[in-house]
Amino acid sequence: MRTLMILMVVSLLTPPLSQGQSVPTAESPAPARVYHLLREDDDWSFLADPAERQEFWDPIKYIRLRPGRNDWFLSMGGEAREVWEQIGNDNWGQQPFMNAYFNERYMLYFDVHYGKHVRSFVEFKSGLNSYRIGGPRPIDEKKLDFQVAFLEVGTGTGDERNWIKFRVGRHEMEYGSGRLIDVREGPNVRLSFDGFKVKAGIGSWRIDGFAMRPDLDKPGFFDNVPNHAIGFWGVYGVRPLTKTITLDAYYLVLDRKTAAFNRGVGHEVRHSIGARLSRPVAERKPGSDFDYEALWQFGAFGSANIRAWTVASETGYRFPNVPLKPRFSAKADISSGDDPRTNTLGTFNPLFPKGNYFGVLATAGPGPINFIDVHPRVEATLPQGVTVSVDWIFQWRESLRDGVYSVPGFLIIPAGKSNARFVGHRPGTEVRWQANRHLWFQADYGIFYAGKFVKESQLGRNLNYWALWAGYKF
Repeated sequence: MRTLMILMVVSLLTPPLSQGQSVPTAESPAPARVYHLLREDDDWSFLADPAERQEFWDPIKYIRLRPGRNDWFLSMGGEAREVWEQIGNDNWGQQPFMNAYFNERYMLYFDVHYGKHVRSFVEFKSGLNSYRIGGPRPIDEKKLDFQVAFLEVGTGTGDERNWIKFRVGRHEMEYGSGRLIDVREGPNVRLSFDGFKVKAGIGSWRIDGFAMRPDLDKPGFFDNVPNHAIGFWGVYGVRPLTKTITLDAYYLVLDRKTAAFNRGVGHEVRHSIGARLSRPVAERKPGSDFDYEALWQFGAFGSANIRAWTVASETGYRFPNVPLKPRFSAKADISSGDDPRTNTLGTFNPLFPKGNYFGVLATAGPGPINFIDVHPRVEATLPQGVTVSVDWIFQWRESLRDGVYSVPGFLIIPAGKSNARFVGHRPGTEVRWQANRHLWFQADYGIFYAGKFVKESQLGRNLNYWALWAGYKF
């Protein structure tokens, strides 16, 4: 906490971002000072020009390593995040008490460019948990380890139309909307993978091919190891279709020696083929946005076949030129469940989804498996970088012979005690203040009201959640 307070003071004492900066012209756009979700995507090479170094952290964002060579440099950065989280009646009363705890996350990276063709990237992570009843979960605590550590060799800088890069080591992965492959940003400890990746630009396509094993997060110091019981490989491609519409297409394979579903435990080999169409949220004039995705899964589970699927959608409309810049949106999703009377597993597997799949309830409540949901949302932008959103999710089971699963895919409530379809509904709200480029605060609150299926299957208490967040990136 002391570290975050120091960073906050530094941030607030730093002159406002707009001061001391020249107004960019159309011929000379301002450099992109962006902190990406994956910090390996940050690009600070423009700071080779001393005239661009105008912020407090700029001296460590570009450190020249060879005289007269702009492409030999070191860049450093990181973040601190503090979260007070409270969950009451987790899993609708399976933990019938109020569990309140404090999470701390600290990350620091070193990005070294050895010319145009060789690069190394190392990022350390430390996640600490205090006060949680039952002790920290694997997603709560990791004393110190490598989050990312890879060596990259490639042709060109990535700006050309055709290029290729090869990476080996430890990686973060995040594709599309995070429905299938994500870094797990909501929980305290982010997810990483060990293996290799090939990144390529072929015309309009940007294509990644990879073969990975997810890391097993242990709580100690530098003791993470790849999970040899899980293999994950595939190809993911992205290309623009128009100026505003993007196409994602992918083929993914998951091999788990031990997988558990409502019907039992077995060896799972699952193939996923899917596509996504998306248009970003309107920024300058009123307009619609959307995010549509569909995929088919097949393979084998023990002696049974796998036939599963999902369709996910989000459609919105924003008015950026009126007060509060409101955006109205709605999600409608469905994923298949199982019928254990057949020799075909029908339960959809979301692979490695984002931790806050449904927004406010980051690590609590049902996940995107055997479900149907409708999810309206309204958000508004207030002065001084404050955004407010209110949403309401309604969720049902797709198959009455399959249970309810958590976001990571663990079975919470098995089928059999109730033939009801309705799982429950949850209103929620989020307030976020982006104080400046570095510093942000957030508050979340939601209640998941147990539906008929939950009440007939177990204790069935309402689940409530709230959290206070503070973060700083540099």
